[in-house]
Amino acid sequence: MIERKFVNQNIKEFEIKEYIRTNLQRVGLSDVKLQRTPLGEKIIISTSRPGLVVGRSGTNITKLTKDLKEVFKLENPQIEIEEVTSLGLDANIIAEMIANSLERFGVSRFKGIAHKAMSDVLTAGAFGIEILISGKVPSARAKTWRFYQGYLKKCGDIAVSKIRVAYSAAQLKSGTIGVKVSIMTQDTVLPDKIKIIQEKEGLVKQVEEVKDASFHEELKEKIMELTGEQSQDQSSAPPNKALPKKKKGKQGMKEAEAKKTKKEQLSPPDKKRREQEKTRGPPDVASLAAPEK
Repeated sequence: MIERKFVNQNIKEFEIKEYIRTNLQRVGLSDVKLQRTPLGEKIIISTSRPGLVVGRSGTNITKLTKDLKEVFKLENPQIEIEEVTSLGLDANIIAEMIANSLERFGVSRFKGIAHKAMSDVLTAGAFGIEILISGKVPSARAKTWRFYQGYLKKCGDIAVSKIRVAYSAAQLKSGTIGVKVSIMTQDTVLPDKIKIIQEKEGLVKQVEEVKDASFHEELKEKIMELTGEQSQDQSSAPPNKALPKKKKGKQGMKEAEAKKTKKEQLSPPDKKRREQEKTRGPPDVASLAAPEK
């Protein structure tokens, strides 16, 4: 079955990772990745101390490749080492450092060790950290001590997928002490984070005065040319005929009455025709045509 094949491969990868973790202790081990290539299996080891993993003239790494071939029957395992730059944001390295410090200094200084680890993580730029130290600390009765600082999500999808969690153990005379470290790094995007977009203020361009004398002279010449062209156009245009002005006052009234009297005065043939119309009836055409002597 294909499903069994995939399950067996994943179990084998898990066993290889655990074997490397048990063999490489106190080297600042962060992560172990396994990639399958046409040439063979490629194992990537991320650590803060790559020199300890390689060893003198590569003795440690050659021994590790030989053990992987014999124990897990790998054909051509290729080990590649990566150096971790941000130590304060790696939960595995912090948990290992706390466990090593507890083994070195004992239970009496566990509070100082935890507070120093928290300060290192927050100075590296993390949002928050939580450290749990459980075991016979400091008395003979087992209990769990909790140290926390900053902001840390405890539920939801971010608490499952984005928060880095690591476990480690310290072997002491009183027994095994467990260490759990949870770190929320600065690259986590929270769903309740709101970003207010502000409108950009319009850039006002300031027009500076031109202090060049030549520019002002050219401007004056252009203005003179324009005014000269307008005066030439006015002189070349034909003069408009002025309409006679109406006279006002008594003189104008007298002239109007004189014009009326002239119209009322009739010629002699017109008078004769009117008289004939009154007395005789219709006028004689021959008499009207011949002028009086």
